[in-house]
Amino acid sequence: MAEIRNPNASTQGPGGGSGPGGDMRSTLVFLLLAVVALIAVQYFKPPATQNQPQPQTQTAQQQQPAQTAASSPSTSTASTSSTSTAAAKTAAASSKAAVVATTETETVVENELYRITFTNRGAQVKSWILKRYKDSKGRPLDLVNHLAAASFGYPLSLYTYEQPLTTELNSALYQASATGTISAPSGIVFKYAKGPLTVTKTFTFNQSYVIGIKVDVKRDGASVRALISWPAGMGDQEEATQYASSKFAWSIDGKRDSTGANHSWFSKGVSGGATYDGSYDYAAAIDLYFAAAFMPNAPTQTTVVTLHNQVQAPKDATNPNGDKFPSPVLGVAVGDTSGVINTRLFAGPLQFDTLADTHTMAANGTTTGEDLKPLIQFGYLKIIAEPLFLLLRFVKGFVGNWGWAIIIVTLVFNLLMLPTRVMMMKSSLKMQRIQPKMDAIKRKYANLKATDPKRAEMQSEQMKLYKEEGINMYGNCLPMLVQIPLFYGYYRVLLNVIELRQASWGWLPNLAVADPLHILPIVIIASMFLVQIMTPSPGMDPQQRRMMAFMMPAIFGFSMWNFSSGLALYWATGNLLNLGLQYGINNSSMGKELQALAAKRAAKKADKTIQAKR
Repeated sequence: MAEIRNPNASTQGPGGGSGPGGDMRSTLVFLLLAVVALIAVQYFKPPATQNQPQPQTQTAQQQQPAQTAASSPSTSTASTSSTSTAAAKTAAASSKAAVVATTETETVVENELYRITFTNRGAQVKSWILKRYKDSKGRPLDLVNHLAAASFGYPLSLYTYEQPLTTELNSALYQASATGTISAPSGIVFKYAKGPLTVTKTFTFNQSYVIGIKVDVKRDGASVRALISWPAGMGDQEEATQYASSKFAWSIDGKRDSTGANHSWFSKGVSGGATYDGSYDYAAAIDLYFAAAFMPNAPTQTTVVTLHNQVQAPKDATNPNGDKFPSPVLGVAVGDTSGVINTRLFAGPLQFDTLADTHTMAANGTTTGEDLKPLIQFGYLKIIAEPLFLLLRFVKGFVGNWGWAIIIVTLVFNLLMLPTRVMMMKSSLKMQRIQPKMDAIKRKYANLKATDPKRAEMQSEQMKLYKEEGINMYGNCLPMLVQIPLFYGYYRVLLNVIELRQASWGWLPNLAVADPLHILPIVIIASMFLVQIMTPSPGMDPQQRRMMAFMMPAIFGFSMWNFSSGLALYWATGNLLNLGLQYGINNSSMGKELQALAAKRAAKKADKTIQAKR
């Protein structure tokens, strides 16, 4: 039978017994394995983390020589003294590496256009006053939205993907290269260093609305993905409707676009915290009249984060304690894939000439790229809206008032459209003249089903009749196709240009806000009603015509109730002119004939109704 050995028994010696030789060999093997294991642990042990704070690392280095000296009784006094001196130098170097201010200070940068107040807490902006613009209370306009900034961050704060790091970067006390008030052209450098973190934020200023920005954030010598931000909307946003006009606008390789806060049929809206890498010429947070637009020095290396938050904003700016509504707050952060941010920032008004003089970075590295005029939201009909604005501005230069310029251009505009109005009237008159013949053709095929192939013969006869009478069946539509783009372009101009902001006319203190007395909406409703009643409509049912005469003015008039008074002034002027023109047309031979045809059709229809009742 095979011998069964106990594996826990002592190792046998050469003679098969359990003598001292076997014990010695076991001990040696155990020691050898222990040494191999120790070497393996040292070799395969993971390296120490590099995110340890620098002062702790230095402390460990300082303690090592001291421990060595203590473990060696033979160490000389001179050696101990030398080690202590080295430790003291290391400690001094550690103390010098920390760059932190002891108190909060402010630096004000000023030129003819703005007064920017920086705080060294976070090296960010507390106030950005535009000297040439006023808020609703007549005070110099502050571009900083203080309601939103208190919750979501101040301009030129930093954005990172680590909340603790973001908090430290925006709450630390930086050392500023200058305090007090300085005049542009100038610059400020803010520095902060603590532990493994070092931050440098450099800002340069000239005589324009554009400032230069360079930001370098490192941790243990490696670049951190930090972005410079304008996180909390514009300072002129005082009520819910003004927040609703905010947008994110951008240009990628010259392709420009913008989107609002919320989803719609044509836009996906702005996502909060979404990151986009692309060749951005600019990325901006804007509202109707002001913008914060970052223009990277290296567009192809740009990283953009869109910021979307919400505040409770008052419905009426004059009653800040009244009803409040959740309102979107849009912002933008811009970084560089290399880690070091080099960009310029335009923070100012969406004023046509100012934007025309502000250019992005060109491919050759000069500031001769595209201008920022697309930030004015003229829409898809910019090709019409921009010349209309230039015409308005030209007229304003002569009359000295934007209200009178709107009235004059509207009069000219409607007079130019008069031929199309006459064309529509002539086409309508011709259609009414042949209406009996058209009715005869319809009666001829009245018994046919809609799917009957002979219906094509009816259409053929109608087209033949149009040709014989020289009638263009689209004669009523073509003039409208000319007018609609022009009306829409004019609408976009009056709704978006900053020149109308706080411009007064007559009883209107501000052409950019609603008529405080609602006189213009009432004029619009009354004039539209009269035009509807006075316009001959021979082919329309009288009852339907009366209903339209009431409904259309009511819909358009009340929709203008809270629109900007500049737009209402344009609409009211056009309606009053149309009323006069319609009166003149009605007294012309063409107008009298249309009225006679309308009266004849109405009488004929009434007679049929009476006979049907009998």
